Amino acid sequence: MKKARVCFVWHMHQPYYTDPVSASASMPWVRLHATKAYFDMAFLLERFPGVNATFNFTPSLLLQLQEIGTGKVRDLFFEHTQRPAEELRPEEKAFLIRHFFSANWATMVRPHPRYHELLVKRGLETDETHLERIARQFSTQELLDLQVWFNLAWFGYGSLHRFPRLAALRDKNRGFTEADKQEVLALQLAAVQQIIPMYRALAERGQVELTTTPFYHPILPLVIDTDSTQRARPDLPLPARFRAPEDAEAQLRLAVEFHTATFGRPPAGLWPSEGSVCPELIPLLPRVGLKWLATDEGNLARSLHGSGQHWHRPADLYRAYRTGPPDGEMTIVFRDRDLSDAFGFIYHKTTPDVAAEDVLRRLRQVVRDVPHENVLIPIILDGENPWEHYHEGGEQFLSALYTAFERQGLHEAGVETETATVSEALALMPPSTHLPSLHSGSWINQDFKIWIGHEEDNRGWNLLSHTRSHLIERTPALSSERATAAWHELYAAEGSDWFWWYGDDFDTAYKEEFDRLFRTHLRNVWTLAGTTPPDMLNQPVCGVRTDSAADRLTYPVSFLHPVLDGQVTDFFEWRGAGTINTRPPLGAMWKADGLLTEIFFGWDLDQLFLRLDSEEAERARREGLQVEVHLQSQAHAFRLTWPMNGAGTEEYLLARRAPEGTWQEIGPSRLFCRKTITELAIPFKELGVETGHALRMSLVILEQGLEIARYPHQHPAEVTVPGPDFESALWRV
Repeated sequence: MKKARVCFVWHMHQPYYTDPVSASASMPWVRLHATKAYFDMAFLLERFPGVNATFNFTPSLLLQLQEIGTGKVRDLFFEHTQRPAEELRPEEKAFLIRHFFSANWATMVRPHPRYHELLVKRGLETDETHLERIARQFSTQELLDLQVWFNLAWFGYGSLHRFPRLAALRDKNRGFTEADKQEVLALQLAAVQQIIPMYRALAERGQVELTTTPFYHPILPLVIDTDSTQRARPDLPLPARFRAPEDAEAQLRLAVEFHTATFGRPPAGLWPSEGSVCPELIPLLPRVGLKWLATDEGNLARSLHGSGQHWHRPADLYRAYRTGPPDGEMTIVFRDRDLSDAFGFIYHKTTPDVAAEDVLRRLRQVVRDVPHENVLIPIILDGENPWEHYHEGGEQFLSALYTAFERQGLHEAGVETETATVSEALALMPPSTHLPSLHSGSWINQDFKIWIGHEEDNRGWNLLSHTRSHLIERTPALSSERATAAWHELYAAEGSDWFWWYGDDFDTAYKEEFDRLFRTHLRNVWTLAGTTPPDMLNQPVCGVRTDSAADRLTYPVSFLHPVLDGQVTDFFEWRGAGTINTRPPLGAMWKADGLLTEIFFGWDLDQLFLRLDSEEAERARREGLQVEVHLQSQAHAFRLTWPMNGAGTEEYLLARRAPEGTWQEIGPSRLFCRKTITELAIPFKELGVETGHALRMSLVILEQGLEIARYPHQHPAEVTVPGPDFESALWRV
């Protein structure tokens, strides 16, 4: 009898959005997908115990689910939801107007009358410069309804069944109260907390196999050696060579260890990030205890071609292979691309019954066409993003499909077709063929072009390489705890998601935020290593608007003569000063921290002056924080430091960076006073600069040695040391 095993592998992944310094995340996607796809997919299998499947969880996702579930981390969208609508500041209202319609409008907004009404009022297209004006047109009740609906719309069918109160809230439609909103957030947290236990229970009863991916989702062939790019794309320009096979093994080992601790048993299988493989990867896998891996059928076709064999899809695809050296062989399976992609890109466009029947039709055809008796059919795809495009989250489609499997709807004369986990299928159909060569490529076009080759990609790889070299030098001097934290930040920066958005392959409204997150992880490496991050990590990798409101400056128009007494002596004391904007751009993805409300700067002929204003109500938030002012001349870099609160502090510490990158103290300066405001002066002679010399200035706030705020946000302020004709020159025509 011919035996066919259909192996669904649902891949669940989100990049590591968490900033370990602030214990917050800028993006909400882990929390929102948790209440939809992650919950739904497990819930549905609970209702169909006769259907087996494999779920691949990236450790970076699992870690964030734990952080959110325990309350350790809250994302920026959560904080904007939690704030009472009547207390929202103008920039927070603008944030809601821009970001709280981030859902599929056809399937998640339009079906809900009030949510759709609010979208129509905002408009389908928005200009960032008009966000505050648009927000002023929304009443407090409308903003509250928007806060509720953004979160309510992301609950999937599983959560709605498990928590009946959600249906009542949806039926209410409008006029939500603050108590309603808190109830939605509480149910959201409850759903997040149930996800890992749900999948663990499914695995323990044998219905589900749980597999892993390298910890922070790196493209391992590129981490092993970026020059492997040239095997498929010799035409691509490359960055300076990056070679770190030990990092690749570390990402694998950390993944296996974390998976084991989370689910109580080690994973047997691996979906390498983006299905990316190369020959050098294979020997690493048995070292960490893995038994099999999967990738795309295109890599099989290229592998067979590379070894001089012809590609015959029905005969070659639907079986397992062995690959790798004799002392490090692995079992490898290849996804049916057409069928897998149909779930993601085709079936949401038709009715559930038609879609389910098409899957069954295709599967029957595969079984008929395959010449051998054992047929292994891997259907491997993203398990979270497709369902936003399906009405009702794909529940009817998957239910119809799973029902057919449970009722043996695929059985034909002489054929036994069932669902199975990959390990179950391999036990029944072990590999009998060795693949002599393995192509180096991903599931996308069988190359790595998405993540390397563009100017932005290559710039990112060079920053990563520079930071890694620095960490290697610094590691022997670090404590075990700090070294581990620094390496984890580097591994996070090796993740594929940042490079996915670099270049011109894809675009997103959040491209600049992904860039910022990448550079934040790299800056954290330097800080944890006890050194100052280089200025190049403050410069965006991707192209950004040069007129960003976040970096808007006004420059001094007259000499200043302030009294450094820590208070506003008179109204005219700082008149004519320059200012640095402390507010992020409207709707920006970083937190409006409230640490500083105003930054003034200016000079006389001998000194540079700074004034920092902050809200008294935020005093507790500032406790334990450190302020640094960085000043870079053509010849030297200087740093001024002082505690942000520190009652009684009447001085700052001046230091100069040595050629090897360490800071050498020059000494304390008492040109400083903090009372209701902070005022200080830095003599130009201490900086070794004279009239006409250029200075670049940034102000950074640190918590436990790691950066949490920077002003200006993107580029340092560039100033020129004034001369006696400074004021008169401003009036020349």
